[in-house]
Formats: sequence, C-alpha cells, structure tokens
Amino acid sequence: MKEIDGRGLACPAPVLQTREALQDGSPNEVRVVVDNPSAQQNVLRFLESQGFQVVLERVGNDYGVIGRRGAGSSVTPVSVAEPLATDGKIMVMCTTDRIGSGDDVLGSKLMVSFMHTLKEMGAALWRIVLVNNGVKLTVDGSEVLEELKRYEAAGCKILVCGTCLNHFDILDQKRVGETTNMLDIVCTMQLADKVITL
Repeated sequence: MKEIDGRGLACPAPVLQTREALQDGSPNEVRVVVDNPSAQQNVLRFLESQGFQVVLERVGNDYGVIGRRGAGSSVTPVSVAEPLATDGKIMVMCTTDRIGSGDDVLGSKLMVSFMHTLKEMGAALWRIVLVNNGVKLTVDGSEVLEELKRYEAAGCKILVCGTCLNHFDILDQKRVGETTNMLDIVCTMQLADKVITL
C-alpha cells in the first residue's frame, strides 16, 4: 500500500501530492492522511475519479482516505500524467494580490493556492499578466514570488504593468517578470486563445 502524508498542506496540495504518487507505478492501494475534512473530501473525489473504491477513517486529529482499485473496477481512470489543459494559449491576468473580497487573509491564501495550482495547465499556460495590485506579487516578501520565478523559468512569460509598479513606488523591488505597458498587454490578450482574469 502506498502511504502519503498530506498533513500541513493547504488544498489542493494533498490532491496534487496524491496525483504525483499515482504517476509512480500506479499502485492499487493507497492511504492518504490529511489534517482537515476539506482535504479529505478533495482526496476522496480525486481517488474515485481514478477508479478507486474509497473508505474514510479518522485517526486522532487526522483524517485518512484509503483507496483500493480492484481488477473489476467499473470506473476508467483519467490519465494522471496529462495536464488539465493541453491546447491553446492561456493568459492569466491578475488584477489583485488576493482572490475575492471580504477577508484579506483568506484572499491571500486563495491566491497562493491558485498560483501553485496553475502548473496543472501545463504548456497551455502561456502568459501571466499582473496589473494594479497584482504587481505586488512580484516583489520581495510575496508568498508567490518563487512560484512565479518557476513559471518564468519553465517558459511562461510574465508581464508586469510598469505604470502600476510606479504608482505603488515598487519598480525597483520587482524580482520577476518583464516590465511592460498597456499596449503590450492588449496585444497579448488578442493573441491568447483564452484569457482568465482575477
């Protein structure tokens, strides 16, 4: 049985960790331990989508998910090796350094989770454009700075609004991406097959 410790990881990290573990030999039995019921449910849904029969357990303060895939499984698992999107050029425009409104701490956590999960787009992730408050994601102290550097190193071009950097007086603090202007941003939108705006 493959054992996976997903404790201390914010969603969707436990699911991504489980998915990665399944790519290595595709075990017929897996046990994932997480520390919250939301992660437990997310792992459960993922394992079911992969053809596993799932049993939930509670171990002290932790939550377990045991998945067994039998030879007679009626569910055909989707390929865990393929990215979620495989064609077209996707541009992601971040107009803020957090997702949603109402609670800034939660919004920041959601942005970190979103940026971490963007890699699931694979090669389709073509450009990340940061404007307004979104440019703050590119400076020292940003919780997603290293993630953005990894995307850039992997070939995803990151465009950062120069007017916005100047407005916040942080141009000299930018650590990733290419400082750009609105004409470049509009042209990039025209060339993209899909634009996702936050």
